[in-house]
Amino acid sequence: MGFPTGVSRVSYKPEVTANTTSASYWLNWRVLICAGWLVFSFLFASFLISKYEGAQNPRAEQSRESGRREAPGILYEDEVWKPCLKGMHPVWLLVFRILAFFVLLALLIVNAFVDGGSIFYFYTQWTFTLVVIYFGLGSVLSMYGCYDYHNKVGGERADNDRADAEQGYSVNGEVSNAAKNASSNEQNPADEVAGFWGYVFQVIFQMNAGAVILTDCVFWFIIVPFLTIKDYSLNFTMINMHTINAVFLLGDTAFNSLRFPWFRIAYFFLWTSFYVIFQWIIHACFSVWWPYPFLDLSATLAPLWYSIVAFMHFPCYGIFVLVIKAKHFLLSRYFPLSYQCVK
Repeated sequence: MGFPTGVSRVSYKPEVTANTTSASYWLNWRVLICAGWLVFSFLFASFLISKYEGAQNPRAEQSRESGRREAPGILYEDEVWKPCLKGMHPVWLLVFRILAFFVLLALLIVNAFVDGGSIFYFYTQWTFTLVVIYFGLGSVLSMYGCYDYHNKVGGERADNDRADAEQGYSVNGEVSNAAKNASSNEQNPADEVAGFWGYVFQVIFQMNAGAVILTDCVFWFIIVPFLTIKDYSLNFTMINMHTINAVFLLGDTAFNSLRFPWFRIAYFFLWTSFYVIFQWIIHACFSVWWPYPFLDLSATLAPLWYSIVAFMHFPCYGIFVLVIKAKHFLLSRYFPLSYQCVK
């Protein structure tokens, strides 16, 4: 959530409120309570990940058509690249992701060129970079998906051939033992559990979901009113950095088939916690200004601010959960025969 640069009515310059390299700055009750919040976040995230992440339950290896209960963290390979509507070709999702990647990357490069590498001092640029990585990785996975769609799945004809093979009927209508053995020993390619990069992509998606909502809400509802009251101006780059990331992420969400299990809020907590630790390390080594006033540990209300930011993760993540539910409701209602996302 960077502050304005360039021509403005008044230039905002954060001030160093205390010597952050002194021992007295860190050895006090405020830092102890804030550190407690960080430890709690790590423990909470570790519990959720260890309990629910991945295809840990043997039932997760079963087909989606088997009707059995799946592990909460399961992700199938084709869900990474296929659109949520059967009539939509995967290439459309690929084109959207490539477009989003280059637009966001160009904006990030321009911002870095204008304001320098110091932009990565802010949480917004961390999150914006993560969104760029998401669309870059998504583009690569979608390319593989389009290749797989044409060469392995082969469209509707291959689907029909696979269905005939699973039924195991010979030309004269008798059950073929060879067909039954092939059906029992060969897994449906569409039901293959995603690999490492597929899960990385899914995790980044859900990290972005919470982080983008958090950064944009803090910017538009807290920082912008503050800047307006103090007669600071907003530049074009600032507005884009806190708008276009959400637009592209919501667009991808509307088209993709990715699941959104609630427990991956753990990665959102870890993402913010690592940023806070990064800031603590920087300020322990150098006496510099804090990018956000509510991170300043010298403030008496610092523990309260840290707790507020921690609890803000739940409504921010919850907003995106509501977006996913709205998507399921609307698309399953208006496209009941072609909508193929798992609710």
